[in-house]
Amino acid sequence: MDLLTRIKGPRDLDRLSLGELDQLAEEIRTFLVDAVSKTGGHLGPNLGVVELTIALHRVFESPKDKVLWDTGHQAYVHKLLTGRQDFSRLKSKGGLSGYPSRAESDHDVIENSHASGVLGWADGMAKANEVLKKDDHVVAVIGDGALTGGMAWEALNNIAAAKDRPLVIVVNDNERSYAPTIGGLANHLATLRTTDGYERFLARGKDFLERTPVVGRPLYDTLHGAKKGLKDFIAPQGMFEDLGLKYVGPIDGHDIEALESALQRAKRFGGPVIVHCLTEKGRGYTPALEDEADRFHAVGKIHPDTGLPISTSGLDWTSVFGEEMVKLGHEREDIVAITAAMLQPVGLGKFEEAFPDRIYDVGIAEQHGAVSAAGLATGGLHPVFAVYATFLNRAFDQVLMDVALHKCGVTFVLDRAGITGTDGASHNGMWDMSILQCVPTLRIAAPRDADQVRAQLREAVAVDDAPTVVRFSKGAVGPAVQAVGKAGGMDILREPKAARPDVLIVSVGALAPMCLEIADLLDAQGISSTVVDPRWVKPVDEALAPLAERHRVVVTVEDNSRAGGVGSAVAQALRDAGVDVPLRDFGIPPVFLDHASRGEVMADIGLTAPDIARQVTGLVAKLDGRFESRAVEPARD
Repeated sequence: MDLLTRIKGPRDLDRLSLGELDQLAEEIRTFLVDAVSKTGGHLGPNLGVVELTIALHRVFESPKDKVLWDTGHQAYVHKLLTGRQDFSRLKSKGGLSGYPSRAESDHDVIENSHASGVLGWADGMAKANEVLKKDDHVVAVIGDGALTGGMAWEALNNIAAAKDRPLVIVVNDNERSYAPTIGGLANHLATLRTTDGYERFLARGKDFLERTPVVGRPLYDTLHGAKKGLKDFIAPQGMFEDLGLKYVGPIDGHDIEALESALQRAKRFGGPVIVHCLTEKGRGYTPALEDEADRFHAVGKIHPDTGLPISTSGLDWTSVFGEEMVKLGHEREDIVAITAAMLQPVGLGKFEEAFPDRIYDVGIAEQHGAVSAAGLATGGLHPVFAVYATFLNRAFDQVLMDVALHKCGVTFVLDRAGITGTDGASHNGMWDMSILQCVPTLRIAAPRDADQVRAQLREAVAVDDAPTVVRFSKGAVGPAVQAVGKAGGMDILREPKAARPDVLIVSVGALAPMCLEIADLLDAQGISSTVVDPRWVKPVDEALAPLAERHRVVVTVEDNSRAGGVGSAVAQALRDAGVDVPLRDFGIPPVFLDHASRGEVMADIGLTAPDIARQVTGLVAKLDGRFESRAVEPARD
């Protein structure tokens, strides 16, 4: 690691020879495999952009020049070259973020870790440079997978409108996002990768034709004038040029000299330029290259030599969903599945194997996925759209106006709902139950364990006249939590010992074990409680209001933002029913949460059984004090 340890900032790269740069690239790959295998993280994407990142920092002067990354999970090399080489606590509390972070460095301009947005950022920054007459350069690095998102093309349409506004767009084309990139754009880029270059053909032809008497030069000029049409036939980069964007490439994304040459030309051009770089995800690490699923896109702790996991956890929420989807597929021919470039991460791999003609990968295009689902439902099928909870935020308008308004039977399965932790603010699925509360007719299920995932998924796909949502957490599923009774459609998880219990605890989803622990802690303080799992948290079950009326205090506990979440919905339902019982809602505060483990985040925000039990005990004590003071208060005339 001799060269890498000498790199304290991008300008340290300037004094290295090409041979030393190649050595540095190998040192970086060795460092990444060693470091990420100990902590987990995005390994494959970063192994693929080593030379590209070196070339970018050699050609451009960050942070004066703005280098923007989409989606940001491939910015580990960028961190190393900008003075951040302590990866010992990567994605852990107090350590480096797994994405660009403004708090870490001036070299990190944007913290986007949702795909396809970088070109909009770049467009805005280039316009700001123009208005303020700055000579800074703006460089946007976007993957071929992220280019499948509609936001990217909306931005390209605007970028191309100003032919003299400098902006460099680097397309990092590795044929993959998580899995192999799909769709028309992927086919177009594949054509660029596999056709012989027209420029080489034209250069060879020029020498021959200019030596041909009389007709040679006119023929060459005619051929050169027909360049665009011939390019479209031989190497159809004309798609980009039709937009008004200068195209450079394809460039070998692992040839530093070629990369620097292409980037220097783009830098000098003075208008919008696309530099198309071909890279290999997982380059230099055999276990990643042999992983056809996603080339080690993201890994947990692994053995660096074999790439095998250090330890395995128990059954996880995603696998439970995936297995039940296969069973449903065998039972119902109308069940189809949708994914947004995340087939394996959301558990649909086995469904694809069983029903390859009944699954649709729409690319990184959640909005289109939701509208397409409405079309599938209208056509007589029942689509199940599996997506991370945080990514459904992007398709809210389509859920509201296309799916719900049209009474379409679409099931949205939200993986990684609630606090996910280590991926930081953008990946916590803490907004879904808030933003979806206002969607008419939509129903939300929050399963507490694996059995309920299976049962509630089946209940959801049985609804054919409204959207349904099934949301669950990240990671391993705990043991089953058995119900001891029913109240309407709700499960009673703990019956009170007292005739008039003190507290009704409304438990949402995976927090059921915590709520039972809260009840035990309250019981030790002489406070009796009932624990109820609504199962379907939207709409609020009609049986909840009369149940709440039999208690002195109602407490809701949810793994979602307190702002507009389940607690707010329950409070409104009680008001509407005329039930005047004090309610205290516990959940996630409306803040962006720093990266840390799920347990650490929950401890930091006070979403633990001891913290909640302590506050509820205080609330009950205040109620007791109020009632006692009234009892001794003298009567008034």
